[in-house]
Amino acid sequence: MGDTHLSTPLLLIFLLCLLAVIAFEFVNGFHDTANAVATVIYTKALKPVIAIPWSGFWNFMGVFTGGIAVAMGILKLVPLDALMNLPIGVGACMVLAVLIASITWNLGTWYLGIPCSSSHTMIGAMIGAGLAFTWYYGGNGVNWGKAEEIGLSLILSPIIGFGLAILLMYFLKHVIKYHALFHIPHGENDRPPLLIRGLLITTCTLVSFFHGSNDGQKGVGLLMLILIAFLPAKFAVNHHIPKQDVMTQLNATEQVIKNVSVLNHDKGINLLDFTRKIEQTKKHLLLKSGTDKENTYKFRKQIEGVIAVIKTIEADKNLVINEHDHQTLNKNKEELSKLVEFAPLWVILTISISLGLGTMIGWKRIVVTIGEKIGNEHLNYAQGATSEIVAASTIGLSTAFGLPVSTTHVLSSGIAGAMVASGGTKNLNNNTLKNIGLAWVLTLPVSIILAILLFMLFHLFI
Repeated sequence: MGDTHLSTPLLLIFLLCLLAVIAFEFVNGFHDTANAVATVIYTKALKPVIAIPWSGFWNFMGVFTGGIAVAMGILKLVPLDALMNLPIGVGACMVLAVLIASITWNLGTWYLGIPCSSSHTMIGAMIGAGLAFTWYYGGNGVNWGKAEEIGLSLILSPIIGFGLAILLMYFLKHVIKYHALFHIPHGENDRPPLLIRGLLITTCTLVSFFHGSNDGQKGVGLLMLILIAFLPAKFAVNHHIPKQDVMTQLNATEQVIKNVSVLNHDKGINLLDFTRKIEQTKKHLLLKSGTDKENTYKFRKQIEGVIAVIKTIEADKNLVINEHDHQTLNKNKEELSKLVEFAPLWVILTISISLGLGTMIGWKRIVVTIGEKIGNEHLNYAQGATSEIVAASTIGLSTAFGLPVSTTHVLSSGIAGAMVASGGTKNLNNNTLKNIGLAWVLTLPVSIILAILLFMLFHLFI
């Protein structure tokens, strides 16, 4: 376990944190994923006994194949560099505060049957823990630039979902004009025609898959936070990438920088400073190991510095650089990033299985709210398909840009938009919308305050 030599109390806390992140993702499964199956269940396209395992499987596949861009975005919210320089107990305080605050609020809203965003909850908890960290240790406890980027994503996505759902419903009503799409099923045996059933099942599958690829990655990010906080020597960098490959990329980058410097006569590029950074990185590449926290930490910082140098050169439009060198820089930036932005296969599998299993349990409370209580009428086929298409496309695009988004709020707003397009605002259930809106407004401040209080409580035991 590296140079950390976890004492028995810290080992127990480490195991508790691992169980807590698995529990968070499990709760996320039955809290958020219920949104994906609500429409197919309430339009009679699939029975719950089939829909739930089906959604669980595609959630698993979404996490497993969705990459780690969102997970790395989550990690950038907290002061990782500062945590690696402090005693392990501080990292334990932060991780436990984030996890317990998130699980507490998620379980509370699930019990009340209120669709609430696990994304909002977790990000609020991370901001709260970061603020508490700053209170005790100074510095930048929260990456406010990243928080603003994520916040805009979470705020805008349901608004976009609402608007797109209205437009899509109008398109179906006035352009497609397929009467069967607007049928409201009555009774257990009133099932949709085969074509519509296929559409509803496809959209449910896409929402489940993209939910896994986005929300599941948040669990991957949390698990990596735990591993880096407790075992920085082993998990601060990816030791599985051969040193010779890294050395080749560093040498190639250094050569390109020299080429750029010659072409631009040193204008706009500090050759001496850039090459010095690369030489230091080469030195610590040979020293870093899974048992040496200090040198591994220095190597991580230096790799981040080299990546920053490449981004600086790429962003400077005044520099002359040939196409081959530009491609070399871009390729090396991507390869070097894999040293500090990675997640082991077993981490992804653990989160995938937790989310998939969670989907199959506890889904009914949220499904009832989504299917019956957002509008004043039962979901018709067009409303179900519209909300799922909007949710799948919004979540998929957010994942592609590495931004976390709330499946709950995107789908809820999509259903609300579809209901408005069908019968105006009077077709909405105001009480349910007030509850969802109240949860949406309260989630960030409550999770921030919970995490701050929990961090302060746990810090008493350090």
